[in-house]
Amino acid sequence: MAGMAAAASSTDRPGALDITRRLTAICGPPFARFAGPADEVAGRPARWVAVPGGAHAAAEVLRLAARHDLKVVPRGAGTKIDWGAAPDRVDIMLDTGRLAGIGHEPVGSPTTEVGAGTPLRAVQSTLERTGQRLALDAPSAGATLGGVLATGEAGPLRHRHGSPCDQLVRVRYLDADGELVDAGGGAAGLELARLLCGSQGALGVLVSATLRVQAVPAGRIWVSRPVWTPLEVHDLVRTVLAARLDPAAVEIDLPAGAGPRPRQGSRAAAMAAHPSMTGRAGGGPAGAGRLVVLLEGGPADVAERTDRLVALLGPGTVASHAAPEWWRRYPFGPGDTALRIEVPIADLHAAVYALRDAAGGPVPVRGSAGLGVVHAALPGAMSPDRVASILAAVRGVLLARQGRCVVVSAPAAVRRAVDLWGELAGLARLRAAKAHLDPHRRLAPGRLPGGL
Repeated sequence: MAGMAAAASSTDRPGALDITRRLTAICGPPFARFAGPADEVAGRPARWVAVPGGAHAAAEVLRLAARHDLKVVPRGAGTKIDWGAAPDRVDIMLDTGRLAGIGHEPVGSPTTEVGAGTPLRAVQSTLERTGQRLALDAPSAGATLGGVLATGEAGPLRHRHGSPCDQLVRVRYLDADGELVDAGGGAAGLELARLLCGSQGALGVLVSATLRVQAVPAGRIWVSRPVWTPLEVHDLVRTVLAARLDPAAVEIDLPAGAGPRPRQGSRAAAMAAHPSMTGRAGGGPAGAGRLVVLLEGGPADVAERTDRLVALLGPGTVASHAAPEWWRRYPFGPGDTALRIEVPIADLHAAVYALRDAAGGPVPVRGSAGLGVVHAALPGAMSPDRVASILAAVRGVLLARQGRCVVVSAPAAVRRAVDLWGELAGLARLRAAKAHLDPHRRLAPGRLPGGL
């Protein structure tokens, strides 16, 4: 009740109804309102929600905010709205849901322009009708293209095709003053466009992005092998990459229950050696993790590479035309403390061992073993002090290996108590970009590292 009273008082203070009327005039009666309980960013409640119908209306919302010193935070589908730091203030939540649509490019065009508020799955469905796709497979179900870019979210296909940011040709975005900027078409433009990737809406409001498209591969096969330890994963990944099989993705799933390889002659060892005993393709013996390699291309070529890879990985290896159930899914759930570890692939096993040692046992780890980028989950009930000690231990190991560990999302108590980012080599560059693009700190202030 106290929270409801506070919300009421904030909206009743002088000017609140006037701002609401102005937002309604810009966006239309159904698309501007006082914020509700679900309208928050990493736990920080908003005052208003505005859903502009196009770039011009979105620009007017930003100009209104500038005139009244209001802070604006963009929101797509909200699938990652709890990622990162809480902003200092959220006056207007600018919902990009109506900044949607796919450009009418000629069939076979190497690029396509997509509105920031367009769900990624809708883009893929439309492109597939012409035999094309974006090489993007972000794990967040329902995510918009703008949300994927703003958080720098990437899935398994980043192994071959790079991150969504790497596939940008140009972007259109609104700066903090509501001016529409077209960035791309050259080195300087692309550098600016890519600066917006991962910026959480704190450097500009994405309106649309033009990305490269490619033909949908005719053949796709997932080759899976049980694994027991991080060191075994290290050795197998090194073997796969040295074989020059051109994998589209190399993913690992190490569940919390993964332990040492069973003794020779045990039932679990027999199941690992004979995958038909697992009961389903891509499954595995109890307690085992999985290393899965995706091969894409022409059917004959993929079949030949699959045979080579199965022979290379040895007993327990299976090939399937379907992805495992955990593919493109994070190992963490709502309420967990979610970590992202980035480290050179030669040191990934050291990072996972360090995490296990600090946590006192195995924790779920999943991600791109072929790139050294994985996510891990700590229980949401773990105390902030315990999380902080684990982070300190893991970051100490990673510091000497040019790696980093970032808290992606966490319960409010943990978020307040720990350093989400750790040491960042590019902080000075980010600070300069914020000062240049948003000198008055109107866009998602505090959302970026260093309180920017």
